[in-house]
Amino acid sequence: MFEFHDQVVIVTGSGSPKGIGRTIARTFAKQGATVIIADMNEEGIKDTVAAIEGEGGKAMGVTVNVTSPESVQQMVDTIMEKYGRIDVLVNNAGISQKVTVEDMKLEDMRRIFEVNMFGLFLCTQACMKPMRAAKYGRIVNLSSVSGKRGGGVFGGAHYSASKAAVLAFSKNLSREISAEGITINSVCPGLINTEIWKSLPKEDADKVIDGIPMGRPGETQEVANAILFLASREASYITGEEIDINGGSHMD
Repeated sequence: MFEFHDQVVIVTGSGSPKGIGRTIARTFAKQGATVIIADMNEEGIKDTVAAIEGEGGKAMGVTVNVTSPESVQQMVDTIMEKYGRIDVLVNNAGISQKVTVEDMKLEDMRRIFEVNMFGLFLCTQACMKPMRAAKYGRIVNLSSVSGKRGGGVFGGAHYSASKAAVLAFSKNLSREISAEGITINSVCPGLINTEIWKSLPKEDADKVIDGIPMGRPGETQEVANAILFLASREASYITGEEIDINGGSHMD
């Protein structure tokens, strides 16, 4: 199960050492995929590619600005020229900001949506053409528990709003193209053990932990495992769904 040996997988935001993307990329590589490390952080790209190759996997780095239509299309053209296919897109790139609505500037709102929603839209739109031609594709979008319950972990209202938009966009798109062999699903991580979590003051961290029935943050590998399943051939009849990965801090 979960074989990706003949597949090309794009993971945006996978050059950063601080988040979930690098673990996602390494997980796909361990299952045989050729993984595209797509990020703006050139040093981070090199580090992720080196980590994957050091584990015997296959990876290629591509510098991309997900908020630029030209940069995104260039990424897709480069991948298609080299490999001739795109099987999986994981829209992981995202940013956050801790700020109250009272102190928020319009530019703050624009910046969050530019990356978290518009960047996701651009990458999805660009990858749909080769997926449609192949009549096969898997798109997995990173939302957040904040997008379902309105904050409570990191980020302000603009972050929560952008992640809620990801869920609505994904469901609508699944109605448009799922009949063509392309599934679109989302994952909604809660508190995950990343560098961002480790930087929280202990008092703030304890408050968040108190609201998690499992009593601990999740691990990046636990998120990557869920994404791997949704991106697999085995998940062929799942589309328009959202999977909560939050230790019980939010239950539908």
